[in-house]
Amino acid sequence: MSTIEFESLSDHEPDRIPVVPSAPMANGDSIPTAFDPVQLRGGRLARLRDMMREQEYAALVLFDPNNQRYATGSRNMFGYFLRNSTRYIYVPLEGPVILFEYPGSAHVSTWLETIDESRTSKVVWSAVNQRDNLSSDPFGIEIAELVNAHGGGNRKVGLDRCALNLARSLEAQGLDVYDCMQDTLHCRRIKTPEEIACLAQSMAGSEAAVARVEEAIRPGITENELFAIMYGNVIEQGGEFIETRLLSSGPRTNPWFNEASDRVIRPGELVALDTDTIGCHGYYSDFSRTFHVGPGKPSDYQRHLYRMAYDQVHHNMGLLGPGVSYRELAERAWKIPARFLDRRYPSIIHGVGMHGETPLVAHHMDFDAFSKDGILEPGMVVSVESYIGEVGAADGVKLEEEVLITDSGIEKLSRYPFDDRLLAQEV
Repeated sequence: MSTIEFESLSDHEPDRIPVVPSAPMANGDSIPTAFDPVQLRGGRLARLRDMMREQEYAALVLFDPNNQRYATGSRNMFGYFLRNSTRYIYVPLEGPVILFEYPGSAHVSTWLETIDESRTSKVVWSAVNQRDNLSSDPFGIEIAELVNAHGGGNRKVGLDRCALNLARSLEAQGLDVYDCMQDTLHCRRIKTPEEIACLAQSMAGSEAAVARVEEAIRPGITENELFAIMYGNVIEQGGEFIETRLLSSGPRTNPWFNEASDRVIRPGELVALDTDTIGCHGYYSDFSRTFHVGPGKPSDYQRHLYRMAYDQVHHNMGLLGPGVSYRELAERAWKIPARFLDRRYPSIIHGVGMHGETPLVAHHMDFDAFSKDGILEPGMVVSVESYIGEVGAADGVKLEEEVLITDSGIEKLSRYPFDDRLLAQEV
């Protein structure tokens, strides 16, 4: 792993943060691995404000911790605020960015050059203490005063996540309130060079964690023990947390989405996992692998499943490139054999950034139910999915790769090797 400082270190003053310019890898790879954290934050905030200008927002009030981090680089008690929407950041199109923080913790973020001012949140412990009716009006009045001061007469305000009473309080002050989540996600679809460097570092950490898991796979170990190895190594590599518990073995690999359990792994089985990791700098890494448990060789059926999943991922990766429409991708994607269709993975690709993001391209038969047409653009990062399993069978195979859309095609971010034993020809 690189030794540069993490983007969200809270105990550094701005002038003590090492500035590391964006640079390619020493071996000539075009994916950068070093970056300037100030440039990272500035580039994201500029993209967000470009979206606000295009959508004619006077201001956004951001409650979602991922959007807060995207806009400012500020992170505080991330898991807590995923479930407690009581910390918010006011981002105007023009004017100061104001953090409304949990009491006593403003120092975690006020060193950031993206935060102009901090105040105490008006809604801390509001619902817990049955004070929603008392906190709503002060919240609405304060935000309206800021919009009046900096909005130039524009009254359009975006909320990405908010209690109904808070939205109503803003409307009571004469503001035009809109849900801006889909606009912020659309903005975030294109990654800056600094973000791509973060994604590459996050991926390297997850690959190291998966290597530790693969080394530990043996008869007698449990799924939970393997998951603990992966999670622990993610933290050691500077990562933050894993969104899911998708590690399963034997008959629990089919269907997919079984979470890690205390099941004991036996010889000859498959172990499948999905990283789903919020890694270093708060960026996602998302690839999947399936392994065979020795001693002995995989069965012909296991090899058959694995080869189909491998072919699906690589066929669909071959379709990716700038200008390809989502619908075209769905229509030209690898055709899943009929008996495996019922247990298809929900998407062909999905976006990757600070978590699973825009776009999500469903299979052609599901496209109109789950997707909206668009085009792949340079700077998007997507994960290419495959799950192959059939009803009534014991085994399933999960594979997935993460790639960057470039000006001319794609470049892989995930580089973890596939299992040669499972790729071997059936005998």
